[in-house]
Amino acid sequence: MSSYLDRIGAGLILSKPEVFGFDFVPEVLVGREDIQGELATILGSIAHPEGTGRVVITGPVGSGKTVLVKRFCQDIIRHLSDKRNIKRVHVNCRNAATPSRVMQKIVQDLDPGHPDRGLGVGELLTSLRRMLHSSNTHLIVILDEVDHLLRRSGDDIIYKLMRIDEDREGVGTLSTIMISQEQVLDLLENAVISRVGRSNHIRIPPYDEDGLMKIITQRTELGLVTGTCPQEILSLIAQAAAPSGDARQAIELLEGAAKRAEASGRSIIESKDVQRTVVTMPTNVDSMNIENLPPHAMMILLGLCRRLKKEESVTSGEAEKLYHVVCEEYDQAPKGHTTLWKHIKRLAQEDIVVTKTAKADVGRGRTQHISMPHMLPSDVERRLETLIPSRLRR
Repeated sequence: MSSYLDRIGAGLILSKPEVFGFDFVPEVLVGREDIQGELATILGSIAHPEGTGRVVITGPVGSGKTVLVKRFCQDIIRHLSDKRNIKRVHVNCRNAATPSRVMQKIVQDLDPGHPDRGLGVGELLTSLRRMLHSSNTHLIVILDEVDHLLRRSGDDIIYKLMRIDEDREGVGTLSTIMISQEQVLDLLENAVISRVGRSNHIRIPPYDEDGLMKIITQRTELGLVTGTCPQEILSLIAQAAAPSGDARQAIELLEGAAKRAEASGRSIIESKDVQRTVVTMPTNVDSMNIENLPPHAMMILLGLCRRLKKEESVTSGEAEKLYHVVCEEYDQAPKGHTTLWKHIKRLAQEDIVVTKTAKADVGRGRTQHISMPHMLPSDVERRLETLIPSRLRR
């Protein structure tokens, strides 16, 4: 009776689901080595007994800001374990957007038995100061999504945290790392900016396709059964997430495709698993907006869809042959090679297909490989088969 549950936890593909969790921090951070070095340089003074550090990290969603900081904190705590007693507290300011809630989160993380009610911000600061001094601890406070705190409550609590050692010369007990999607330096008062330092701002760009490929390759090695995700599937996922540069989207696509394959009882991820996952993503390109394409662009796309239902990509030579077959089906004279590529270029510009140049399988030349990572070819095929006859009658 419960046979439909048998696939849950069977591990056909997903061997370690936690690897795909939002809070997972890999031991090695791939694709951000240069930024890791920059962060270590800015916060290098933490290695000294009196040293503190302050840094602001900004970048778009999925650019790896939070995982970068968490990885750094874990590494620096271990690296300096014989020199300093370092701890870190992570405060999500979306949930703690007032000074009192920020302080409660910090104090209770250090001492879970500390009273969580009835104390003002000043009393909580005094408690924090006493805890750090008595235990000879250096605390790294991570203020994630700090723009929520700044817009609601201003930067007074940040200023007070930075001044926690002001009357104790030669002591440095607290460092701050602020994280935001926005350029939050514009939201800080000059007194806070002068303590942070404008040069201590790290701007993280979105990931490019190569960076996304490194991330999902690592997650595949860590979280999937060996041999269940072919290289061409990883390429398809990286291409699908490349327009956003969002690593989280790429990881979710990989996990979603793996779950779809498992649900079908298969032990290998196929392109249809990726495509069916892509179309469920809220950030997915509006890939069905094809009504305004010229008729021959539609026929080129129809030929591609029919092949891409079974294959991850189509070469340029194959694309032309497929187009000719569709033209014969609709009794149309095919356009020349130049026009064909003009239409394919338009399809790529509108994120309907992705083109990539690679070494030809035969000879020394190079060829274009065309894929459709942003949508489900079978859905587009059905729509085109409805649209094309009416467009040709105009």
